[in-house]
Amino acid sequence: MDQAATQAGSIDAGEVERFARLAESWWDPVGPFRPLHKLNPLRLTYIRDQACAHFGRDPKSLTPFTGLRILDIGCGGGLLSEPMARLGARVVGADAAEKNIAIARHHAAQSGLAVDYIHAAAEDLAAWGERFDLILNMEVIEHVADTDSFLQACATLLRPGGAMVVATLNRTLRAYAMAILGAEYVLGWLPKGTHDWNKFLRPSELARGLRSQGFAVQDLRGASYNPVDGSWRLSRDLAVNYIAFATKPAH
Repeated sequence: MDQAATQAGSIDAGEVERFARLAESWWDPVGPFRPLHKLNPLRLTYIRDQACAHFGRDPKSLTPFTGLRILDIGCGGGLLSEPMARLGARVVGADAAEKNIAIARHHAAQSGLAVDYIHAAAEDLAAWGERFDLILNMEVIEHVADTDSFLQACATLLRPGGAMVVATLNRTLRAYAMAILGAEYVLGWLPKGTHDWNKFLRPSELARGLRSQGFAVQDLRGASYNPVDGSWRLSRDLAVNYIAFATKPAH
């Protein structure tokens, strides 16, 4: 693809600029994106298991996503796009920050992976007629300016019978304490100002937004952090981080 991103309705220019300033740090496991590197094994396992169950694939296969076209929206430096390509998918990674795309392309080339990275918003891809079997919407929705416009574009992008994985943060006092006060101000895991608590979504709000666009929420799990060993696990605790698997009817 050689199109360029437009000023889509869901784009928050301030958020795009904030992440663009950090672009060169995406692949640094102890840099500003350290929390995502730590979270990645859980995200990848969840995506693989849920998608394999939905599409009737073998999760033990080395390339269970062969034949699937996947969109990693808000792909950043490609932390999820590259593993999806290794699992056999045809991957499009899209991001509204052009610097992120440059970093992602460079890293994929170094890794010998074919990922189609493009500087674009979800609305751009929808307008261009792009369609996908699976959409990864991971830690993105809490950074957009217009949630409804964003989810509408995602619904348009998803083929009938397709699925979308959404990960985000709950709008609770505990999430504020851990994801903002703790991660940004006390521990310094994230740059100050990375998150706006007012943009966090309660699970009920996300589910309502998904249903309004024709999605059915099939699974909802919490992602809980263990401070002792720095690991993440799936849980029933939705108070801070949570992840959802939603599907689009086949007809």
